[in-house]
Amino acid sequence: MTRHAAALCAISISALFAQTAPPAPVKFRNVAVSAGIDFVLENHPTPKKHLIETMAGGVAVFDYDGDGLTDIFFTNGASIPSLEKDSPKYRNRLYRNLGNMKFKDVTDQAGLAGAGYSIGAAAADYDNDGHTDLFVGGVRRHFLYHNRGDGTFEDVTRKAGIKSEWWSEGAAWFDYDNDGKLDLFVVNYLQWTASFDLFCGDPASNVRAYCHPRFFEGTPNTLYRNRGDGTFEDVSQKSGIAAHIGKGMSASIADYGRDGFMDVFVTNDKIPNFLFHNKGDGTFEEVALLAGGALSDNGAPVSAMGTDFRDYDNDGFPDITYAALAGEVFPIFQNRGNGTFRDASFASRMGPLSHNRSGWSIGLVDLNNDGWKDIFTTNSHVNDTVEMFEATPYKLPNSVFLNRGDGTFSDGSRDAGPDFQVAAAHRGCGFADFNNDGRIDVVVAPLQEPAELWENVSPADNSWLILKLTGTKSNRDGIGAVVRIGKQFNHMTSAVGYVSSSHFGVHFGTGQTKHIDEIEVIWPSGIHQTLKDVAVNQVLKVVERDR
Repeated sequence: MTRHAAALCAISISALFAQTAPPAPVKFRNVAVSAGIDFVLENHPTPKKHLIETMAGGVAVFDYDGDGLTDIFFTNGASIPSLEKDSPKYRNRLYRNLGNMKFKDVTDQAGLAGAGYSIGAAAADYDNDGHTDLFVGGVRRHFLYHNRGDGTFEDVTRKAGIKSEWWSEGAAWFDYDNDGKLDLFVVNYLQWTASFDLFCGDPASNVRAYCHPRFFEGTPNTLYRNRGDGTFEDVSQKSGIAAHIGKGMSASIADYGRDGFMDVFVTNDKIPNFLFHNKGDGTFEEVALLAGGALSDNGAPVSAMGTDFRDYDNDGFPDITYAALAGEVFPIFQNRGNGTFRDASFASRMGPLSHNRSGWSIGLVDLNNDGWKDIFTTNSHVNDTVEMFEATPYKLPNSVFLNRGDGTFSDGSRDAGPDFQVAAAHRGCGFADFNNDGRIDVVVAPLQEPAELWENVSPADNSWLILKLTGTKSNRDGIGAVVRIGKQFNHMTSAVGYVSSSHFGVHFGTGQTKHIDEIEVIWPSGIHQTLKDVAVNQVLKVVERDR
């Protein structure tokens, strides 16, 4: 038995936050206008239906200036076919959180306007200097921005050794070798060029659609090892990652086997997904088919989009969920605790609840603070002409699925507020408590329409706790640290959803509990740290201690 498994198996999983009644409703209101968020995602749609146009929309939420407030970064498109940001409307955008749900555009001051056709973003402190840095991926043009700590960023892509070989969708920061330095996993999609001009759709009526991914060759993903001197080594080949050709959409990370090493789940578009099991010796084994996460029980690959990798049933083992298109359902793979997963999509009721919806981004987040992680999805179909071919709408409202605490979910979308029912071509999103009231808010980027900032205005009857981790032996962000409160488990990660990143700490809803007797933090270094007698309804800063 490994060091992490031995510790976690010894933990009592008493029903500290057991659900005894139907889940409390979740309420949202869109405050983007009053908050000063005026971003519009410009994907540059063209008559030729270039596939990149429908794939844009990453969001990263992180505290770039260290003031305790979570800021918002949006990726943006560019002109096609030049793939240049030749107009101010294509700039990537950074909004500084001023407090009280007010934001200010600080893109120019920060130096993050960017270049090229940007898709995804991933935030983390890769050099352990206390300032959160930013990776931005796109169509064969990627950037690593070093946070100087004075409100500005430096483009260090070239000197860091980050390449721009492939069309990148998203990325995930994690310390795969537990050396205290964050490494970078880049999710690559298809081999596409602007010269691609195949007519897909209905030639007879001259209705063009975005081409199916089967018309494109796939690509390997990329793994960069952090050398600790500001540079990265491409270890895709020797780690075993590059041996697997995929059509990657997003990645999420978790130690699903509880052996002390972080693993990577990658959603693939219309081919089986990847689950890279970290062998702890610098290499990975792709085990999705054997472990049960490659395909749903019907054996058909789906349009797997954004993903999250967290424990939805409070059994101590992280589970997998991801969004897909109408008719495919948003599956849940329940971690059995023995290195395998079972398809719990219909047992959890997520199958029938999501069957008619098309989703992009997704997050397992406790939205009503009852101690059970709910599911938020951003929704829309891929093809803006789908209604001419199928009885499926293109634009859709977002969804909230409430965790009932018995292994099942219910649809809480219609009770989430009148403006929550507005349909749009939603893409990426970020989760954070933007106003520090303990309730998780959501920012969403739709195509060609104003961004949405969903303030969580659910009844504040339940208590909460947010942990901000600082590693000393581990990476400074504490990414990969596992936190237990009662029977709840969560872990620190910024890789959440579709081509997006949520870097704000580790959140727990604690229900009617007024005081936490014990919190256990298991750091990536292997250090176990216990906190006693902790008050709820606070942001708690936790610094890694020696054994």
